[in-house]
Amino acid sequence: MPAFSPDAVRASAPPDLDRRIAAAERAAAAAFPSAEEEVWRYSRIGELDLSAFTPGRAITTVDAPDGVHVVQGAELGDRADDADAVDLFHELNRAFMDAVVVSVPRGRAIEQPVVITHRLDAAGVAVFPRLIIDAAEDSEITVVEQFVSPDGLVALCVPRLEVDVAAAGRLKYLGVNMLGSSTWHLAHQQAFGARDSNTLLATVALGGDYARVRTEARVTGQGASTRQIALYYADANQMHDFRTLQDHAAPKTHSDLLFKGAVQDHAKSVYTGLIKIRHDAKGSQAFQTNRNLTLSSGAWAESVPNLDIETNDVKCSHASTVGPIDEEQRFYLESRGIPPEIAERLVVLGFFDEVLEQLPVGPLAAQLRELVSAKLQRKSS
Repeated sequence: MPAFSPDAVRASAPPDLDRRIAAAERAAAAAFPSAEEEVWRYSRIGELDLSAFTPGRAITTVDAPDGVHVVQGAELGDRADDADAVDLFHELNRAFMDAVVVSVPRGRAIEQPVVITHRLDAAGVAVFPRLIIDAAEDSEITVVEQFVSPDGLVALCVPRLEVDVAAAGRLKYLGVNMLGSSTWHLAHQQAFGARDSNTLLATVALGGDYARVRTEARVTGQGASTRQIALYYADANQMHDFRTLQDHAAPKTHSDLLFKGAVQDHAKSVYTGLIKIRHDAKGSQAFQTNRNLTLSSGAWAESVPNLDIETNDVKCSHASTVGPIDEEQRFYLESRGIPPEIAERLVVLGFFDEVLEQLPVGPLAAQLRELVSAKLQRKSS
């Protein structure tokens, strides 16, 4: 991959040059992922030709209220090497990342959200945004990160999210994928919650060709809580791919996950999730739910929940479903004179409402409902 070589890093003259060169060297030695690996099982990773792309940068804008410290293009030093899961794409992000660091001081509650938008507008580029969020002790912040590209733009987006929530901190994060139908998205998120912290990681995935989000949420302090929610909707030949980890490393911690998705036409979706209760996490509670609607005979969805429990005195559950719209609901609406296509739209929107109501930015929910309705309209037409 000459376009992603150490010489390409040197040519761009970025901050943290030595660390970036080392990451590019590791990427050059790393194996390309395969769908035979469990973490890539069911994926379309074999279709990706990295040689078709060159490193580039997204157009990134940050809208932050007073009281929030934002640094773009920061030198990350040792922080750039903290991630547990290291693979080819993580090393490429380390080598070519465009970093934004958002931090809120101790005891400060920020009412308005920080909004970060990454726009891709050049064909054939691979971009590597990295967002780091530091929520100090007893602070509160909401961050919305959006990924946008036009339809038909062949590009690759490889973002990384690192979240650190200190004791009694409260963080809400929402990632929104509104990429065009020819853009690939390979995201990796990691979050750590200290004692009595509360973390929400929310995802809305509507765009992209193959769009993957791998999320690892670890609660490391007693009394910490984490929630993961997602809404995803794939049509045409799209594929949405989610891999989640709810990792309990301290006692009396809590996690909850709710993912809801729909697929139509020849689209596909994959969800695999693991609840891991470590030996020292007695008294913990963890719940995991994944629901999928298949709206066309050619659509396909896979759901694989898992448990790994190393101690007793815990409460855990997981549930998953894959199937078409409930015919009783459809019949009820049609029997009252509602046309079939409108009845289906109402059922699907009602299915997603449980997630939409929990998104951390209320006004955005109306826009997302309109985007979901637009996908349904394309199916109806």
